[in-house]
Amino acid sequence: MNKNYKLKKEEIKFLTDFPGGCLSSDKIVIEGLVVGFMYREEPDIAEDNGWRFFSGTESDEYINDAKNLAYYSVNTIANYDPSILPYLESPIGSEFMRIAGTNQFRQLE
Repeated sequence: MNKNYKLKKEEIKFLTDFPGGCLSSDKIVIEGLVVGFMYREEPDIAEDNGWRFFSGTESDEYINDAKNLAYYSVNTIANYDPSILPYLESPIGSEFMRIAGTNQFRQLE
């Protein structure tokens, strides 16, 4: 399935070399919404770093449909929303919610 990404390949610039891939919702890479919720879990596969990025507007039905999610480099997602960069070194088990109207996140308990 071809996806019409919000950013073209040539628009992606180097922002981070954080290793491994991450899972992101199409709400970010197709619709261009900012990251509203992110968490880091145990990786699914060797190339996975455990990060999961969502806009926060996804329904359970949307998330449960695999065609709405894909693996990307963290650098790609950072190009869509650079505000994730300060949080990437957070340990597995970390969860963050965007503080409305800002480029900052608060850690969830």
